[in-house]
Amino acid sequence: MGPGVERCCPCFVVTSLAAEQWSAQALYEALHCTRGEMGKRIKELSMLFSDRTSTACLRSNQIRLYFSSVAYLLRQALRRLGLQGTELAKAQCPTLRLKLLKIGALRRIIVRKVWVSLASGYPYQELFRQVYAQWQAAPLRC
Repeated sequence: MGPGVERCCPCFVVTSLAAEQWSAQALYEALHCTRGEMGKRIKELSMLFSDRTSTACLRSNQIRLYFSSVAYLLRQALRRLGLQGTELAKAQCPTLRLKLLKIGALRRIIVRKVWVSLASGYPYQELFRQVYAQWQAAPLRC
């Protein structure tokens, strides 16, 4: 099996493709598993509320979909630049939100500065420091 392909139970793929074109293993890895990965990406996008386009106005539905798409891209950038090599490298959106982004903080605004003090009881402090350091060290690409 190729890298990243896990098999937990027997899988049967029914297809009309000719046996001469594809070996069983290549068909499973190249087509079936990649289709499953696409399904996971669609599920992640719906976790960002992209499926809630329930207003009567087209523009409000469109802006909600834009916001969901931008959130997905930001999460992908966070995964690629900050989460590499951490326990959250393959985490789904709700897990990232809960463990990494939902942090109690105190905000103080002084004339030209905004001070943000994070809660000292935050259980993932070391992980947050590691992700933040990796994010800062990553090269900026546009």
